Amino acid sequence: MIATKRVYAPPAPGDGYRVLVDGIWPRGISGEKACIDEWARDIAPSAELRRWYGHRPERFEEFGRRYRTELAARGHRLRELRRRARSGTITLVFAARDAEHSNAAVLATVLRHGSRAAVARQPRNLTCRP
Repeated sequence: MIATKRVYAPPAPGDGYRVLVDGIWPRGISGEKACIDEWARDIAPSAELRRWYGHRPERFEEFGRRYRTELAARGHRLRELRRRARSGTITLVFAARDAEHSNAAVLATVLRHGSRAAVARQPRNLTCRP
């Protein structure tokens, strides 16, 4: 199972393996408090793409397309995460305020449905269940 959750939300036992999917460490949170099992900087959006996007919802569809293109070059990492998800829960942890328009939302869709999955088909509420 693949879930997503903001890094600022308290970790829960049901989170399983927690993977930080941002390229920059989140502000104001220690590693101990974040309870991260893996920091997957190599699957985060490039700095250039992140700056271009700027978390503007009107750019999300194009951001998703560009990010999926970047992820296509990292197939081995995606396979590793899919394999881990088949044997238990993984939670993609991110810092963005808007879960619906985050890189974790795009990545979760790619992991669930493949790199050609449309951004428009993403679930609306991707936050982790309590």
